Amino acid sequence: MNERLEKAFTTFDAYNANDPHQEEVNGQVYPKELLYGQRMTEWLNKFSPNAPEYMQLAARCQHIGRWEIPRNSYPMDKKGYLQWRNSEKFHQAKIAEHILSSCRYDLDTIEKVKFLLMKKELQTNHDTQLLEDVICLVFIQYYLDDFAAQHEDAKVVDILKKTLKKMSARAIDEAGKIPVSAKAGALIAQAVQ
Repeated sequence: MNERLEKAFTTFDAYNANDPHQEEVNGQVYPKELLYGQRMTEWLNKFSPNAPEYMQLAARCQHIGRWEIPRNSYPMDKKGYLQWRNSEKFHQAKIAEHILSSCRYDLDTIEKVKFLLMKKELQTNHDTQLLEDVICLVFIQYYLDDFAAQHEDAKVVDILKKTLKKMSARAIDEAGKIPVSAKAGALIAQAVQ
């Protein structure tokens, strides 16, 4: 890892370390989005070990500052959810731009990272698709079981169907190798049918 990329990762992580939401792993508590960023990097390195630097940056800052716009600041319906997601994308792109500028990244790299954070051209742009694949793989490995425990099975199956539609065939194949609970496995099987 080069010095500038390391500085960007350290700065992203320091920002996400401010997340008041916590997650416990093996008896240790971590800020939720700090852990998420590290999991994104871990999966990107596994799924696409030769990913370009701008992709590594976008993966690491995917949820940067996510807690700063609470979900309940928008109506708790589908339209409100989509508005919140849109606000998050702009917010995260702005934070990333500021941090990357401070790390002396060129405008082209910054624009590529922002493009990816905005999820532009999903399923037609190779880079956006790669980032989405990594997001989905992280979700399945680390967040699906908790999500399934909090929601009705029908809703989880619907979300999984939508998730699978966003994934490349290669990512779906990789997802099949992730060990999941019996319940999550059954819900995935329903979504695949």
